[in-house]
Order: sequence, then C-alpha cells, then structure tokens
Amino acid sequence: MCGVCQTIQETIEGKNRYFVRELETGYVVIGDYQRIKGYTLFLCKVHATEIHFLERPFRETFLNEMSLVAEAVYNAFGPDKLNYELLGQGENVHMHWHIFPRRKGDTPVPGPVWKLPKEEMYAEQYLPSDEELQELKQKLNAELDKLLQ
Repeated sequence: MCGVCQTIQETIEGKNRYFVRELETGYVVIGDYQRIKGYTLFLCKVHATEIHFLERPFRETFLNEMSLVAEAVYNAFGPDKLNYELLGQGENVHMHWHIFPRRKGDTPVPGPVWKLPKEEMYAEQYLPSDEELQELKQKLNAELDKLLQ
C-alpha cells in the first residue's frame, strides 16, 4: 500500500489527527509539519498517478474541489500568495496536492519550500500541539463551510 493510500485508510478508520474534511473526490488534511503555517494537503480518493488517468467527470470535480480547498486555505490563513503542487513520487506515487500559504520572508531564500533543508522542514518544533492543530482545522473548516454552501 502506498503512503497516501495508508493515510487515507487511517483517515477512514478515524486514526488521522490531521484530517479536516472529506469531499467527494478527496480528503483535506493539515500538513503534519507546519513550517509553513496553514500548509494543507488534498488527497485524491482514487489511487492514480496522473490527472489525465482519472475519468473525466471525476477529474473535473477533483480539480474544482482542489481549487475550493485552496480558496479556503487562502481565506483561513491570509497568505501573500498560495503555492500549489501536485506531487507523487517514491512511496507516495498517489496524486496529492500540497497547498502552501506563503508569506514574504517565510523562508530564508525565496523559492519553493523544498529548498529548505529537510532537518528544518521536518523539525519537531513544527509539529503542532493538539491545541494548535484544532485551531488550524477549525479555521479551515469554517472557510470550507462558507464555500461549500
């Protein structure tokens, strides 16, 4: 089982503390490391490696829902700019969107967050406390509620 499928299975079983909301085509989750505050993922329900491998109606809904998730992230966390990445490589070939609410000066050098050293991106200090995680999820859920009505 790929890493994303495993995360989805944990979400279905109620074991994913980062789970925010289920949509028709995917699962919204807060990133486990919050080096970029408000970092959110949208995990496709279908195990596929490319958008064009999805059936057209599902694909269109998936892309629309991703844009709604991104809008909710923007509204919830007030960034200067959003960065979107559709990734899937190695053990996580399953498509999943990374949505980063970027702010001026949030990294030492402008550019993709992946330029940060791994030991900084995944430093224990960026794991949110239960209280911080609840606050992030609540803000994002409130914005999703507004957009999905």
